[in-house]
Amino acid sequence: MEESSLAPESESQDPNLKGKLPEVVNIVEDGDLILDVIFENSKATLKSARVAQSKLASRESQPTPKRRARVAFRVSLTALKGQSKYFEKLLTDSRFKEAKDISSAFAALKLRNVKPEVADVTELPWIEIRDDDQATHYAHREGALADLLRILHGKEVATKQITMSFVTTLAVLADRFDCTASVSKYLATGLKFKWPVTSRKPIRDEVSVMSRNNEDILRQKILVSWLLNQPARLQAATKEIIMNGSCRWSPFAEEDGTSDATWWYLQDGLEQELQYRRYCILNTIASVQRHFLKLYTSRVRQCKLGYDSSAACDSYQLGEMFKFLTNKNLLFLVDFSPGSLDSIADTSLLQIDTILATLRQCPSYQIDKNHTNCGLRTRILPILDFIQGLLSANSIPINRSSWRSNRQAVAWLPPDADGESKTPEDVKPFRFTRSLAGDQRLRFEHAMGADKFAKDVFTASSWDWTAEDQAQDSLPSTTPRWSLK
Repeated sequence: MEESSLAPESESQDPNLKGKLPEVVNIVEDGDLILDVIFENSKATLKSARVAQSKLASRESQPTPKRRARVAFRVSLTALKGQSKYFEKLLTDSRFKEAKDISSAFAALKLRNVKPEVADVTELPWIEIRDDDQATHYAHREGALADLLRILHGKEVATKQITMSFVTTLAVLADRFDCTASVSKYLATGLKFKWPVTSRKPIRDEVSVMSRNNEDILRQKILVSWLLNQPARLQAATKEIIMNGSCRWSPFAEEDGTSDATWWYLQDGLEQELQYRRYCILNTIASVQRHFLKLYTSRVRQCKLGYDSSAACDSYQLGEMFKFLTNKNLLFLVDFSPGSLDSIADTSLLQIDTILATLRQCPSYQIDKNHTNCGLRTRILPILDFIQGLLSANSIPINRSSWRSNRQAVAWLPPDADGESKTPEDVKPFRFTRSLAGDQRLRFEHAMGADKFAKDVFTASSWDWTAEDQAQDSLPSTTPRWSLK
């Protein structure tokens, strides 16, 4: 957006607007200032708006969007200064041309003994604002800005159909004009808006993947809750995107023009942090199957029954384990040929809960009736229960207060090269023990110490899921911080 003083008699660069006064919307009847706003929409935004409007039951609910629209708003300078730091500085600081023009216009009215509150709109100072749709991709921003100004003047919004796109645009405009506190209060108390549900339980045998439309709405929920200080909604939405993934986080993602709205790359480091937290959780879960595959391909005997068939039992379990993981698309065969990389599926939208549920389906394979409890299932279920308990910790989603006040302490993403990187002593491998598997505190949400412990586990440098089965192991461990001793 750009601001500059504009007299109503001046000519616009748009030939359709040349020489014409725009429509004046009275936010307040006794306003002493005119905001002359030019809204510009791209062809893509206009197209999507027309498609969305054609699906509505009443097509007259909103005016037909235009490529360029000019609307003037009669407002109170005092109200704007009191509610918006942006307008306070722009309209009162004499270093800005807008403030000088306002002072000159008020001085001219005073010489004629005309109060600004009762003056004609042509006699009031006009301030031009230009707004494009790059950040919001919302075609009806004139309605959103009008409602934003109404909120700043203590009035009710006029828009009847409140959608997620409208609320997102309202939040972006509030952030732009530095008046998020007023809008946040109104959103919580005055605006009757039901947040859309983006999560759903998949139908049986259905591949549960978040649709592009649902992710678009989910990202808008994250942006609005971040900008308008909605901490509970921010935690719920950020955890949802961590658990469900994003098409933007795919290594095969291709840039297109539909994903350049501001919520498709979340601000203040949120995008990188959310992606990294999901990466850490996926890497931790994947380390479980990698660990057991490594064990069964080693020379260390895993069958402890001591039969002559114990070696054959290990080979059998390895084969069944490999077959199960490949059939469930949790393991892919890749060789030295470049073409084999095509066999790797895109897992950017794979739900974490789906992965854990699939691993729980591992059958109890046994080579004969004597070899009971020799397979993967007996050993992996306590680990999956442990990970499931960690996923309920508060450290998984983003905490707005902590992220704003002490980001370095709560961030999972290591500092960049310019900052202080973690030393090898700070990153310790994790060792899983039976005491951890039986700890009842993991069964309850918000358990004392669970948040930090979850972060330590998911960001560990390595994981040993059968630590107590190893005869000699001199690796440092994070276990004492959570043991029952």
